[in-house]
Amino acid sequence: MNAITIPPLKSLDTARSLLLEPTGLTEADLSKVLASIMTHKVDYADLYFQYQRAEGWSLEEGIVKSGSFSIEQGVGVRAVAGDKTAFAYSDDLGLKALTETAATTRAIAAAGSQRKVKVGAPKSAPLPLYADQDPIAGLTATDKVKLLERLEAMARAEDPRISQVMAYVGASWEVVLVARSDGHMAADVRPMVRVSITVVMEENGRREQGSAGGGGRLALTHFSDETLKTYAQQAAHQARTNLAARPAPAGVMTVVLGSGWPGILLHEAIGHGLEGDFNRKGSSAFAGMMGKQVAAKGVTVVDDGTLPDRRGSLTVDDEGNPTRRTTLIEDGILVGYMQDIMNARLMGVAPTGNGRRESFAHLPMPRMTNTLMLGGDKSPEEIIASIDDGLYAANFGGGQVDITSGKFVFSASEAYVVKNGKIQYPVKGATLIGNGPDALTKVTMIGNDMKLDPGVGTCGKEGQSVPVGVGQPTLRLEGLTVGGTGG
Repeated sequence: MNAITIPPLKSLDTARSLLLEPTGLTEADLSKVLASIMTHKVDYADLYFQYQRAEGWSLEEGIVKSGSFSIEQGVGVRAVAGDKTAFAYSDDLGLKALTETAATTRAIAAAGSQRKVKVGAPKSAPLPLYADQDPIAGLTATDKVKLLERLEAMARAEDPRISQVMAYVGASWEVVLVARSDGHMAADVRPMVRVSITVVMEENGRREQGSAGGGGRLALTHFSDETLKTYAQQAAHQARTNLAARPAPAGVMTVVLGSGWPGILLHEAIGHGLEGDFNRKGSSAFAGMMGKQVAAKGVTVVDDGTLPDRRGSLTVDDEGNPTRRTTLIEDGILVGYMQDIMNARLMGVAPTGNGRRESFAHLPMPRMTNTLMLGGDKSPEEIIASIDDGLYAANFGGGQVDITSGKFVFSASEAYVVKNGKIQYPVKGATLIGNGPDALTKVTMIGNDMKLDPGVGTCGKEGQSVPVGVGQPTLRLEGLTVGGTGG
């Protein structure tokens, strides 16, 4: 086999130095391992190498109570035949362990003919969407502790009723290398940072809390004092609002969803149903609906993994494909699904760069990156003013959805009663209950204020967690069921 010449791509150089060189692995070794898998009747095989460093610091009761640091590395080996997948992984990156791991995947199919695999980098690689610096090294341990202490002081200065502050700062640096049986090789260097704060506010024996935070594929220097102060103000505002909140009304009513993070409802109730695997298997409420009207006119939903520095963005996905902006629903019409390599092949379409996995020890599957609804032509003030009697859900807490039926339940962490076009008073305990596909048809006004979330989202699917982003404008929906504790 001829020697492989790899273009001078910085991410590949980094991946080679961390993942291959320490154990003496070469591109020729990867080619031989993949070729050994392909001697069996499989359609596709890949090797996924990963190195990750992660660090986190937590503050509570005025002191840093915990700190963590971890290093993880390993390789996952996958072979695919039809809709069957064999997978094995190892935290040993040596050639012997890699060969043995690959051997376990060959049992998926009968022996076939000899096939050669020559892996190499593409002649051109996608432009990086984020810097490749290690954010953990961007600040000293002392500076990270001081960051948390400043954030706590800012929060306590917001309101004397704040009795407790919990703050967190974390950073990770990940390097991945993908080698595939079609000869393609790709690498990515992925930074990630996050800061979060929760405050507890007390008055007359009542205790309420508020939370805020943000992050992305950035350096820790992103968290300037101005940014930290904004988080402190947002957390205090939410706690203050909930402290004054009355019991939420219940019933079927007009609901206005705020911009930004409330897009988590879109992500959960609609986004998962547009992932390729659920639709290939026919288990999604959107299965068989391609080309049909599934939402109100004006509703356009996209998944975009190419937004610079965003938490859900990836220069290449975990199968080595560049991410892209994929339109899922256009003016109410279903026009696309999110695809990884296997489901795209089985459905006869192209991958969309949505193959994602939690780590080398997990299989890739179709997953969202940054999922958002595009803006419309109404101002948020105009939308609120249009409501005679309804609920304004400004922010969300947790929620859950059944992919097959599309049914969802979401709790609002900040909500208000609206009467005669004006916000009247905050309410607590409001839950939104509905069906994702049905909810899309009830959108009657779309704001011009599309906003992305601050960079805190994590998505779970089949036991795997990955970072994601969401976004939407202010939305008016008709006839949504609200569960509450008031009359």
